[in-house]
Amino acid sequence: MSEQFEPEERAEAAERLRRAGYSEADVQREVTELEEKSQTAARIFDLRRIIGGLFVLYGVILTITGLTDGDAEIDKAQGININLWTGLGMLALGLFFLAWLWLRPTAHPAPTLPPEAVEGRGPGGE
Repeated sequence: MSEQFEPEERAEAAERLRRAGYSEADVQREVTELEEKSQTAARIFDLRRIIGGLFVLYGVILTITGLTDGDAEIDKAQGININLWTGLGMLALGLFFLAWLWLRPTAHPAPTLPPEAVEGRGPGGE
């Protein structure tokens, strides 16, 4: 089972890897690789980016449609330019999600180290 570490704990676990027989290059490579994977996954799977982008895209399309609607389309919606108002609402919601993403970026989780680093075992499970 892997655990997540704070920076001080990662340093201690890296030291245990060194004592367990891992070379310095292996320890650094392992920690760096895990940090990169965790940061990339956090950025890619942030749903605020996807939801915000889609709402902005559809909001722009509906707003343009609402601005170009004729009287017949507005009369179908009982005198309300529903495309314009829905488009503006979707645009506002999408911009909210993107602003939220920009103002509060995803905190990158601490990388996990292999179990032998936590338990102090060697590379072969000794």
